[in-house]
Amino acid sequence: MSLMLKRLPVLLGWNRTSYALLSGFLALLLLIGYVWRPLLEAYLATYNPAIPFWYQVDWLLLGIWVVMTLLIMANANIKTDWLITIVGFFGGLVIESWGTQTWLWSYYTYERPPLWIIPAWPVASLSIDRLYRLLRRWTQVLPESVFVIFYWLTFLSFYLIMWFFVLPTFDKSLTVMALLLCAFLILTPTDRRAMVLIFLAGSGLGYFLERWGTTRQCWTYYTLETPPVFAVFAHGMAAVAFWRVAQLYSLFTPKILKLLQGFTVSRVNNRCNSL
Repeated sequence: MSLMLKRLPVLLGWNRTSYALLSGFLALLLLIGYVWRPLLEAYLATYNPAIPFWYQVDWLLLGIWVVMTLLIMANANIKTDWLITIVGFFGGLVIESWGTQTWLWSYYTYERPPLWIIPAWPVASLSIDRLYRLLRRWTQVLPESVFVIFYWLTFLSFYLIMWFFVLPTFDKSLTVMALLLCAFLILTPTDRRAMVLIFLAGSGLGYFLERWGTTRQCWTYYTLETPPVFAVFAHGMAAVAFWRVAQLYSLFTPKILKLLQGFTVSRVNNRCNSL
């Protein structure tokens, strides 16, 4: 038993960064609980001592957070995870702002958007990254042609679903921008295999998140579905968008830094020559 416990961190891919992420994750939960204490107190007030505790545990929520915690700890790497975290945070803020401002969905607190939900996005982004790596390993034997076909079937179908879902908000500029952005991402694929697998990973995790949120009425879509098909696949599309942003950052940052370095050296040389 003790040998198994010692080998467990190795099997799960835990390292020093994993424990740092876990500490940050727990600290974030405590901070949310403290800052939005009225929401936490309202939730705890629903506990009924007359009913056995095990019947009142939200097993779906508990399962989601346990799985996500294990995922973000697996093979954590601060060199890449910091970018995923930042992109997920600001990307989630943009998406939540679009959805709540256009009333495609609303939260039980009627905030537009509620800031307490935003930290869940980077945690989900890290979880999706781990699932993507796993799927990439499992499907490495499949030829690229399979993903080319699957890419167009998947993303064109999603865009059609999205088009009909957001139809009532066509007069909103945020919706038009969202449609244009998704069209741009779909029509300019950089790595079809990666985009398909990330979409699948995001949609898979998104189903459980949306199932919990809509059945607990934490958030509600205008269609009142629990959840809508679009909402599930939208998590996959969001994950792809975040991945593309991270790719662009990694591509252009070295070039920009090189240009800045050259500009700085040139200014120093000119100043030295003038002296």
